[in-house]
Amino acid sequence: MSTSCQYGDVPKALPLLEDTSPICCGPLSEAQVISADDAMGLAQRLKALGEPTRVLLVSMLLTQPGREACTCELAPVVGLSEPTVSHHLKQLLDVGLVSKERRGLNVYYRLEPDSVKAISRVLDLNCC
Repeated sequence: MSTSCQYGDVPKALPLLEDTSPICCGPLSEAQVISADDAMGLAQRLKALGEPTRVLLVSMLLTQPGREACTCELAPVVGLSEPTVSHHLKQLLDVGLVSKERRGLNVYYRLEPDSVKAISRVLDLNCC
């Protein structure tokens, strides 16, 4: 018998995990184990960055004045439609790596440097 959806069975939707709280743990080290909550927060952020387009968008935002740009500016550079870019930016927004502000008809996304630095600090084995 196949395990695919049959006879109207619908796969169960996974819960949506949105976490914009700061990562407060120290760097990964031999001295202590990261807490389950901090591990979840870090994993969610790494998952959001686990897509090449999102890494490219973060990189592009780093180079912009004020570390912000409108979807209309980002879409042509990554070669995707504005709705697709908005989807990727929403994934980064949901985990606190970017913030957004509507200005008229446009939405500007700003990189949250402290959130990006927190990820690197946690993964830096030579930190602290």
